[in-house]
Amino acid sequence: MHNNNSIRLAQSCLTDTSAAVAEFFAKVSQPDMELVLFFCSSKYDLEVLAKEVNRLFEGVQVVGCTTAGEIGPAGYLQHSLSGVSFPRQQFTIVSGALNGLKQFELSQGNDCVQGVLQQLESKVPYADGQNSFAFMMIDGLSMCEEVVTHSLQHSLGDIRLVGGSAGDDQKFISSSVFSGGQFHTDSAVVVVINTSNPFTLFKTQHFVSSDERMVVTEADTTQRIVKEINGLPAAEEYSRLVGVAVSELDSMRFAESPVVVLIDGTDYVRSIQKVNADGSLTFYCAIEEGVVFRVAHGVSLVKNLQETFATLNSKVGHPQLVIGCDCILRNLEVRQRGLESQVERLFKENNTIGFSSYGEQYGGVHINQTLTGVVIGEAINAE
Repeated sequence: MHNNNSIRLAQSCLTDTSAAVAEFFAKVSQPDMELVLFFCSSKYDLEVLAKEVNRLFEGVQVVGCTTAGEIGPAGYLQHSLSGVSFPRQQFTIVSGALNGLKQFELSQGNDCVQGVLQQLESKVPYADGQNSFAFMMIDGLSMCEEVVTHSLQHSLGDIRLVGGSAGDDQKFISSSVFSGGQFHTDSAVVVVINTSNPFTLFKTQHFVSSDERMVVTEADTTQRIVKEINGLPAAEEYSRLVGVAVSELDSMRFAESPVVVLIDGTDYVRSIQKVNADGSLTFYCAIEEGVVFRVAHGVSLVKNLQETFATLNSKVGHPQLVIGCDCILRNLEVRQRGLESQVERLFKENNTIGFSSYGEQYGGVHINQTLTGVVIGEAINAE
């Protein structure tokens, strides 16, 4: 069923934690695994999951995170365990962790990256941005993604970073990353992957910005709360601009009408998480006073995804693997509009594994309502 030494993707839909890990292991296990990467529902017993992963994958480097939904060969699901094993023959992979993000300082990010790059250099002296990329998973409730992402990308130099924020099935209580044999909150894990296979990083979104300008006139930046827009209560002014009553603002409305900010000529989505009792808005991204937003409107998510995969295929050939960090708000829109089967088919055709995230990272920027990731083509010398 498998080529020897090929990337192996798997997904278990079993709800019993031990059984799910056992099934996942049976499907991805191969000789000489360089790394196992997994994405799991927070509904599993995480202590049991960690114990079983450590037992079955003993001696193998394993990283992962909790999610708000999983993507894999079995579909676009809730309450599953999806992931991939990388063969040593095609990949050299090193990893590092950052803990205590609430007290994060830039020097920590730099120290972590330097440690990881030294490990890589000892194995692959010629590693650089042409043959290596970085993948990050970070606690999606840490509210530290911006500073951590920026710091890591700065220290990585020409090695580009992509990643996603761990979720907890929309409970917004506790999301965690897995490294060093256990789950950690308030943490991030970064892996640097070196390969001779063709690869490219990507980001895509299905929104176009309107001419409606919104200026943030009062904000609590530490909590990502916008209190006023254009000098008026935030929820009231946002609802006026999108043409609905404040009482109608919910996650679906926010998914349909996010706001975008222009950075270096590119639109980056800034999504709203919720309306607060005082009429303020909590965002999934850091927001500063004086920032100018534009309201954005969606175009076809499926068509955008088709075009994205067509472009990626033209760059690296048919994907051996796509790792995708897909915003939870995209997942909600897909379900609301009944697009699951179309999106699922595209993911399967392109060998995608990944998860529904609380935010996405691309280069040094933290964004929302976006699909970010990396596509890896077949080995050049593959039979």
